[in-house]
Amino acid sequence: MHGAMLARLGAVIFVAIAGTVAVLEMSREEKAAEPSPSRTVKAERDPLRDEQRQCQQLGEAAAQDAACLKVWAQTRDRFLGRPAPNEGR
Repeated sequence: MHGAMLARLGAVIFVAIAGTVAVLEMSREEKAAEPSPSRTVKAERDPLRDEQRQCQQLGEAAAQDAACLKVWAQTRDRFLGRPAPNEGR
């Protein structure tokens, strides 16, 4: 019986400590994260991205447009890490 009483007392103390830690953690104020320099720098305008937007606006007609087919080929090459046809020469 004495061992069961110690186990209960230990459990009560553990729950009390865990509750106190939880309350302290929830009452903590978090500091606002400062924006990193990479987020504040505005990226250069990508001409390929602008051409992609134009092809997007064409809709289904873009599948027949030679300029859009060229843009898609350039996009695919960039994604796959292939050099542009005129860069390799």
